Amino acid sequence: MRHDYEYLIIGAGMTADAAARGIREVDADGSIGIVGEEPDAPVRRPALSKDLWTDADATLTDSTLDPAGATGAEVHLGHLVTEIDPAARVATSASGDEFGYARVLIATGGHPRHLDGLEPSDRVVYYRTVADYRRVREAAQPGTHVVVVGGGYIGSEIAAALAQNEVQVTMVFPEDHPGAGRFPTEIAEQITARYAEAGVQLRAGTGVDGGTVSGDGMRLDLDDGSTLDADLVVIGLGLEPSTALAESAGLECSDDGGIVVDDHLRTSVPDVFAAGDVASYIDPRLGRRRVEHEDNALTMGTAAGRALAGSDEPYAHTPMFYSDLFDLGYEAVGRMDPSLETVVDQQGDGSVVYYLDGDRVVGVLLWNVWDAVDDAREVIARGKRPDSFTGLIPFD
Repeated sequence: MRHDYEYLIIGAGMTADAAARGIREVDADGSIGIVGEEPDAPVRRPALSKDLWTDADATLTDSTLDPAGATGAEVHLGHLVTEIDPAARVATSASGDEFGYARVLIATGGHPRHLDGLEPSDRVVYYRTVADYRRVREAAQPGTHVVVVGGGYIGSEIAAALAQNEVQVTMVFPEDHPGAGRFPTEIAEQITARYAEAGVQLRAGTGVDGGTVSGDGMRLDLDDGSTLDADLVVIGLGLEPSTALAESAGLECSDDGGIVVDDHLRTSVPDVFAAGDVASYIDPRLGRRRVEHEDNALTMGTAAGRALAGSDEPYAHTPMFYSDLFDLGYEAVGRMDPSLETVVDQQGDGSVVYYLDGDRVVGVLLWNVWDAVDDAREVIARGKRPDSFTGLIPFD
């Protein structure tokens, strides 16, 4: 079947929804097509590891996005686009459907990183999608034992969420602390203590070699020679950006795994744009980077939609990101890398952590500090080390 649109968006997540709305800010009438691999309508992905587990009033419907209702876009779900022909201006799906376009946005996001020897199954969930949420919600009943593999964003959030739903949780990760790749030692230790207080069993410094079905559960083989029996294994090891489509179309990709775009989110091929998790873009404060968080998906998606529709505004946003772990939480801007020099300004239960690369502040973590993201961006934008960090960002 053939479908033709003025604007085609490949990918049906938060970025695609924002892009369709961005198009409508500039062009009220141009036809929009959205083609998504997943069978479910786009959702606010953070809810899948946050609100839907911790807010008794939250529902999946509340988190579902409706680009068709908001913009008139035609949404095609369950279609994996496997080829783009930039010369013919047509994209083709695995089912053989063709989608013609005048301009196209690639917003394919990414797929979860997989472990060798541990295939997805009823007992092993690589956590990312609405279908994954439904599977874990069904299986993770009070009293069941769930092993969460990974101590990064998804692993730490879903482990905390499950523990707050009367699930027995064991967390397996190779670092010394949950979030060890983001936080300075004093905050990482605070997080570790909070997980232990909530009854989460932590297997720090441990990896997974494989696993087998054992009765009505799973037996995991760990790299220290031990095993773990579980009713369910949930894996959150980050994303591999979905660039295969772009690569096959001859688009330039970067060392960080993203599709290279300029400051107007244009790729190396005319009339092909990219945005969201999959885009390697130019941050005017921090240089070329790729970001996998909600603020980036929304702001870049909107900017890409406007650019598709003819706007000439450059994308110059430095996105924020955030996480909630039990009663702890943070917002942050820029690079969170504890291998960099860090300076901690602590007051009461809150801390502001500054990450420095040479004489420049390149990241700011607002730990239990709120409403200071714009201040953090301003500190990074100054481009040099301040004379004093105490009170640089005021907080209570």
